[in-house]
Amino acid sequence: MTAHTPVASARSGLVRPFAAMGIVAEVGRMQRAGRNTIAMCLGEPTQGAPTPVLRRAAEVTRDGTGLGYSPIFGIPELREAIAGHYRNWYGLTVPPERIAVTTGSSGAFQTTFLTCFDVGDRVALARPGYGAYKNILAALGCEVVELDCGPDEGFQPTVELLEEAHAQASLKGLMLASPANPTGTMIGAGALGELVDWCREHGVQVISDEIYHGISYIGTRGECALAHDDDAIVISSFSKYWGMTGWRLGWAILPEPLVAPAQNVTGNLSLCAPVPAQYAAVAGFTEESYAECEAAVASFAGAREHVLSASRDLGFGEMAPPDGAFYMYTKIDEILDRAGLETSGQWCEQVLDATGVALAPGDDFDSVDGSRAVRLSLAVGADRTAEAIDRILDWLE
Repeated sequence: MTAHTPVASARSGLVRPFAAMGIVAEVGRMQRAGRNTIAMCLGEPTQGAPTPVLRRAAEVTRDGTGLGYSPIFGIPELREAIAGHYRNWYGLTVPPERIAVTTGSSGAFQTTFLTCFDVGDRVALARPGYGAYKNILAALGCEVVELDCGPDEGFQPTVELLEEAHAQASLKGLMLASPANPTGTMIGAGALGELVDWCREHGVQVISDEIYHGISYIGTRGECALAHDDDAIVISSFSKYWGMTGWRLGWAILPEPLVAPAQNVTGNLSLCAPVPAQYAAVAGFTEESYAECEAAVASFAGAREHVLSASRDLGFGEMAPPDGAFYMYTKIDEILDRAGLETSGQWCEQVLDATGVALAPGDDFDSVDGSRAVRLSLAVGADRTAEAIDRILDWLE
């Protein structure tokens, strides 16, 4: 009998690995060997969940009742609390019935993309940008249209870029992110309104990733796409502002016509989001929780200042204006040329080996120019960022 050799699908081959995760594995190895490392390669806030959430989680797991499956789109208490959050932060009325609680924002992306797009549909997004957008879309058979968004565009899509892409073949969707990963740039109200208006006129579905809302350094939490079009799709999560990465809890706000199809998709993909996390997350909307989150944002702001003040000594080049999120994305051509290196990945390896500081090479975010850029995550907070910068500067000297 002839042995069968498993063969991966062609579409799975379109999904690129995350270089940052390989670095995380190396960091773990170094820590187990006793090295003092600082992981600035992941967007994982080190402060963890707010105290009220932890208290509620302890109560829920101790009691243990009601922890079977939840409704597909989540428990009513959490959906109502999220609706209240939008009312308090943005002055927007969002019916809880249009809120889908998902397994992290990743689950929201999968549900949304499957609900909105067919194989072959063209979906536009910014480059540089979060790699999972294009990887998930490619795995689903969509055509990813990368918009080359440099400093002249504020590293964000523009109507002009959309016009050029749409002229080649019709777009079906536009993926936005503000504040953005990896650049930290934000889209102002006027620019967002122009993008949303253009998409409405051309039948293009707007999907707005607002997971970093609340983490901002320019006096605004972030502009919600729903303020410009009630049919926009908004995706967010408890992972960043609330520091709850491992709780795997996000949400999507859907236009009413997409609620039933998205519910069918979610029910088959994941059935429901983690139920204990859902009950605990309701406590994330208390005054005490918000206060703890704001304290973390203040620490990220301090970390940002540490990097900005040292950027010239570090040899950093062109940098996106870090308006929000907890990332700083910079070209390092001068560093690479001085060190005789070809790629930022090589430099990140040297930095990690010499200093124990882990940075993310830009390849995860830009397949064209990312090999000469790095992303620093400020999610470790001000003190650890200052220590990391000192280590790198000492090594460079």
